[in-house]
Formats: sequence, structure tokens, C-alpha cells
Amino acid sequence: MATTQVETVQTGADKAKIAIVVLLVFASVAGFYWLGKQGPLVQWAALLVGLVLAAGVFLTSEPGRRLVAFARDAWKEVKKVVWPTRKEAMQITLYVFAFVFIMALFLWVTDKTLEWVLYDLILGWRRS
Repeated sequence: MATTQVETVQTGADKAKIAIVVLLVFASVAGFYWLGKQGPLVQWAALLVGLVLAAGVFLTSEPGRRLVAFARDAWKEVKKVVWPTRKEAMQITLYVFAFVFIMALFLWVTDKTLEWVLYDLILGWRRS
């Protein structure tokens, strides 16, 4: 029997940090609209400062540290990918275009054949 593991925020400090993050995000969005009369520069500054503070608090929590660790691992895996050369990429692209053309031609011929069989042979309708 397979068990599923659900990870949740365990400590009170992490719960408080997540609550602070949510409050900072709401406050920065509210500040953006509340400072509408101050001009767009002040609005965007309030929004960006609030979001940066929220991100900073989040990154100090356990879920934030796990997210950073996951991002590092993902970046290591991306570095392991062997990317095709330009010549290989062009060849693959040409193969795809050729396949699409052949499939389009096949579907068109199939459609016209079925149209001929149904309308001309079976129903006897003549198109004008």
C-alpha cells in the first residue's frame, strides 16, 4: 500500500513567518491602491518594497529554504542536459515540418476520398 506524505509547516515560528508574508503581500497591494494619488512612482515603490520584504521573510522560513534547495537541485539538473547542436536542431525541425506536411497531405486525400465515396458513389449527389 502506497502512502502519501503531506508536508506542512511544523513550527510556530514558520507559521508566524508565513502569516507575516501573507500580510505583507496584502499590505503591499493595498498600499499600491491607497497611494494612487501620490503618483505611479510611489505606488510601484510601495508594491515592490512590500513584495521584496515578503519574499525575504518567506526565504527565512523552512518552506522558503526548501524552495531554494529545490531550485538549486533543479539548476544542477538543467546543467546536465545535453542540448542539440544548431545542425541537429535544424535537422529535427525539418523532420517535423516534413512530417506535418505529409500528414496534412494524407488527411486531405483521406477527406477527399471519403467525400467522393459518400456523396458520389453512395448517395449519388452531384456537386455543381
